Amino acid sequence: MHRKGKIRQCASRWCYQEIPLENLCAYGAEIGLRGIDLLNPEEWQVPPRYGLICSMGYAGGGEIASALNRLENHAKIEESFRKLIPLAAKAGVPNVITFSGNRAGLSDAEGARNTIAGLNRLKKIAEDHGVTICMELLNSKVDHRDYMCDHTAWGLQVVQSVDSPRVKLLYDIYHMQIMEGDLISTIQKNIDWLGHFHTGGVPHRHELDGTQEVEWQGVMRGIAATDYRGSVAHEFVPTRDPLLSLREAVDLCDV
Repeated sequence: MHRKGKIRQCASRWCYQEIPLENLCAYGAEIGLRGIDLLNPEEWQVPPRYGLICSMGYAGGGEIASALNRLENHAKIEESFRKLIPLAAKAGVPNVITFSGNRAGLSDAEGARNTIAGLNRLKKIAEDHGVTICMELLNSKVDHRDYMCDHTAWGLQVVQSVDSPRVKLLYDIYHMQIMEGDLISTIQKNIDWLGHFHTGGVPHRHELDGTQEVEWQGVMRGIAATDYRGSVAHEFVPTRDPLLSLREAVDLCDV
């Protein structure tokens, strides 16, 4: 299906676990998706068979609760990225994901210093291979209590200090609506530091429909009005027919 192309839409794999990846890719190509998000390295070669990309890959960037804000995690993440980022580049995977980790008693200031140090170790790997490391913004109010990178301002402080075109934020619209709102203004003001987007209905992370509070077409128009050339990946958990729900979300966001 031909799409307008202002918003390059993808689907997050984990939301469709009961559907074989090959089937999801085939359907995604049919409805005009650009790619499939959050695949493991052994899966990166599947989307290209259907004219899609893996829009964001797992490459050993740590876990949500334990990642870059702890110095003791840096060596393991660096080892994984040195191995897998070259493979991501070869497979046409433009982004890999990482996380701050939880506070667990650590101050935000110390966590930021540690995260900056970690990303400074990693950025040349990404730069050398043309792959962007994206640290995800998550809410600490509902889903990921104690997660450190839970506000745009903290994430911006980190990536701006690292100052690499290959280190950016994954702006999850669902999570940031819960934490701070003010979506369109925040996105447009900081678009140069945002490498990827996720969607999800607020509350409960279900369909992008009239049961929840984000006005998705307005947000998508806000993104389309910038020079952003990356992807917007749907990361909601369907409560109805999953493929129909995905198609409806893609139709809605095709502004």
